[in-house]
Amino acid sequence: MKVVMLSKALVVGAYQKKLEELARLPNIELTALVPPCWREPGVGCLALERRFTRGYRLEQLPIRLNGHHHLHFYPGLRRVLERERPTVLHIDEESFNLATFLALRAGRAVRARCCFFNWANIDRRYPPPFSWFERYAFRHAAYALAGNQEAAAILRRHGYRGPITVLPQFGVDPDLFSPAEPVAADRAASTFVIGYVGRLVAAKGILDLVEALAGLPEPARLRLVGDGTLRPAIIERVGALELNERVELLPAVGSTEVPNVLRQLDVLVLPSHTTANWKEQFGRILIEAMSCAVPVVGSSSGEIPHVIGDAGLVVPEQDVGALRAALLDLMNDPERRRALGQQGRERVLAHYTQASLARSYYNVYRIMSGTREP
Repeated sequence: MKVVMLSKALVVGAYQKKLEELARLPNIELTALVPPCWREPGVGCLALERRFTRGYRLEQLPIRLNGHHHLHFYPGLRRVLERERPTVLHIDEESFNLATFLALRAGRAVRARCCFFNWANIDRRYPPPFSWFERYAFRHAAYALAGNQEAAAILRRHGYRGPITVLPQFGVDPDLFSPAEPVAADRAASTFVIGYVGRLVAAKGILDLVEALAGLPEPARLRLVGDGTLRPAIIERVGALELNERVELLPAVGSTEVPNVLRQLDVLVLPSHTTANWKEQFGRILIEAMSCAVPVVGSSSGEIPHVIGDAGLVVPEQDVGALRAALLDLMNDPERRRALGQQGRERVLAHYTQASLARSYYNVYRIMSGTREP
C-alpha cells in the first residue's frame, strides 16, 4: 500500500514521529509532502524541522499563497502524484480549502483514494468558491477524518455521507515527552511555576492568566513561552499590575525542545476563549504536558474538556476568579499535583501516543485501499 500525505503541519519536527511509527507497520510505503515553511498568521514563519525521518520519505514541495489557510496550494503536486501513483492520498487540510480541492483533483487523476482532515468546530456556511470546494470534497473523497466530535457532526450536517473517523491529527512521543526527575522538597517548595506554551494571541486567554497571577501569593511565578501579536499587550498589562518580577516572557522554542520547557513547570494552563470565529479545536500542548506528568488546567472552550477528561482541572472560560482558585488549590496541594500529573501521563499512554494514533490511521488507510473491512 503506497500512501502519500500532504501536510503543512508536518513542518513541526515533533509531529513527524507519527510517520516513523506508520512506516514501521507492514506493507506500507509512505511519502510526506511538506512546504519549506508555513507562515502562521500572527506568529511568523515556521521553518521545516527534520527531526523524525526514518523509514519514509519527507519531501519538500513548493507552496503558493503561504500563510493563507483557505487559499494556499501546491503547484507541483500533480507531477509528484503522477510519479508516485499512490494507493491513498491523505490531504491534511479542511474540506473547504483550495489546497484540498486541487489535491483531490490531482489524486483522482492518478486513481488514488483520497481523504481530508477537518478541525473546524464552529458551524458556518461558506460562500463560493469555498462552498464549491466543500461539495466537491464530499462527492469525491473516499474518507473523512475529524479532529474532534464537533467537527464530525458539522460534516454530517453539511451533507457528507461517507465514512468518518474522529482522530487527533498527531499524538505525542512518550519517550520524548517524558516526566522530569523528582526534585528536592525544599527546592520544589521555593516557587510555584505556572506556564503557558503556544501562540501569544488574544483567543488563547493569556491575559486572564496574568490577571489570575495578580491574586496569588508571592511564590507563584508565570512563564509564558511563545511568539505572537499579543506580546505588547501582555507586557503592558504585566507592568500595570506590577508583576514584572514574577513574569517571564520567553520566545518560542523548537518542537523537540518543548519537553524541557514543560518539565520546569508546576502546572500548564490553556485558558482559551471562544470567539465568534474560533474555539479550541484540541489543545495539543495539553497532551504534551500530560505526557510529561505536568498537571494541566484548561478552560471550557471547545475540545479542551474532552482532551483533559478526569486527568486535570477545567474552569469556565474567561472566569479569572475560577482560574485563580484552581491554581491556588494546586499551589497548596503538592500531592494533588503529583496525582493529576500521573493521571495525565496514564491518559496519554492510553489514548494519545504517536504509535497508537499511527495504528489508527493505518487501519483507515487499509479500509480506503480495500485491504481491511470497515
